[in-house]
Amino acid sequence: MRAITYARVSTGKQAESGLSLDDQAERMAREISRRGWELVEAHTDAGRSGRTGKSRPALEAALAALAAGEADALVVAKLDRLARSTIALSRIMQTSQEQGWALVILDPDLDTSTAAGRLTATVLGAVAEYESELIADRARMTHRRRKAAGKRAGQAPILSDEIRTRIYMTRHGSSTRPGRETFQAIADDLNAEGIPTAKGGRWHASTVRHVCMSVERDAELAEMEAAAA
Repeated sequence: MRAITYARVSTGKQAESGLSLDDQAERMAREISRRGWELVEAHTDAGRSGRTGKSRPALEAALAALAAGEADALVVAKLDRLARSTIALSRIMQTSQEQGWALVILDPDLDTSTAAGRLTATVLGAVAEYESELIADRARMTHRRRKAAGKRAGQAPILSDEIRTRIYMTRHGSSTRPGRETFQAIADDLNAEGIPTAKGGRWHASTVRHVCMSVERDAELAEMEAAAA
């Protein structure tokens, strides 16, 4: 059996640390070796959400390789690394059945080449989606309460105002200078200039997007404070 592995982290912080990716890669490589399979390709998406199958180039590449017959199985360390919505998971399972390759998930132990494995994966996928929605709801509620109290929704920014303003203006621009750069292009420029992130690591598209959102939240809070004064 020829296997392709897929790993994912959802935040820029995880992507920079690499610890979560290393752990996933180690577990998958160990299981492939135990089964006596051959690892032909390893794909990784850093800083990508698992709620949809879109905007995940590594997953798309892995699925394309499987469709082309370059491997017989897709191995994933954890179910939520592959999908956090039942729709996305169902699409991948249906594709695997139609194209004749197996989907193997190590945690929980599932092999969707069997009917029981497909049923269990679907149920667990629904649970993962529910948990994700609960977390998002709690975060939104906390932000609303802090804004209503005139407090910042998140932690105080660590980056200098100069860098934060530069990132936002490059992306969004102003009335006299429209912004045109993509998140990834801005990240590439910052890395090329040797400008570190707030944690001292490299920039990713997700990190740049987070800074832009932070600047927008600060502007909203400033308007609230001005109105209340």
